Amino acid sequence: MIVKVCGMREAENMLAVAAGDIQWMGFIFYPKSARYYTAQAMVLPDRIRRVGVFVNAPIEEMLRKMAQYRLDYLQLHGNESPEVCRALNGKARLIKAISIASQEDLRQTEPYEGLVDYFLFDTKCDGYGGSGRRFDWSVLDSYQGATPFLLSGGIAPDSIAALRSFRHPKWAGIDLNSGFETTPGIKDASALHTFIHQLKTKES
Repeated sequence: MIVKVCGMREAENMLAVAAGDIQWMGFIFYPKSARYYTAQAMVLPDRIRRVGVFVNAPIEEMLRKMAQYRLDYLQLHGNESPEVCRALNGKARLIKAISIASQEDLRQTEPYEGLVDYFLFDTKCDGYGGSGRRFDWSVLDSYQGATPFLLSGGIAPDSIAALRSFRHPKWAGIDLNSGFETTPGIKDASALHTFIHQLKTKES
């Protein structure tokens, strides 16, 4: 299972989180976010995949940030069109966030099939970014796309039982953010490590 910790901001905290059993780390390049990443570089172990999160950003800006920070994935978290994804194909690996509240929302994935590497299913809310709330994961029983997905939205230390019971053939991993924060952008590394250990111990 891919474990992605998103909304990282401070170097010391990043390294503390990276010491655990995570694979991906997300950095938000959206100026209106409380977790906006402004440092000039990232110091991380090579094994950590770097995900840049963008909201309706120009293609040129995303590619520039990708080169500057050696990003492995671009996560499109706004209203980016399939045409934008098509333009980025061959230049970047892509994650498209899809806001979910009902089964009908899954239809949003259809135009992006074959254009992105992963979907990220998050809770529908006003504006862009996470709400800290969980949507009804049973809605995803109706997802029949070919693209694997990450589960996001309201995952917190008390989500272990729900994650252990969740099943879907295209479920690839989880995205963790505000449920493990002490303040916006600062994660409780100890709580994250404990949660991931408990989850993966049961998994194995």
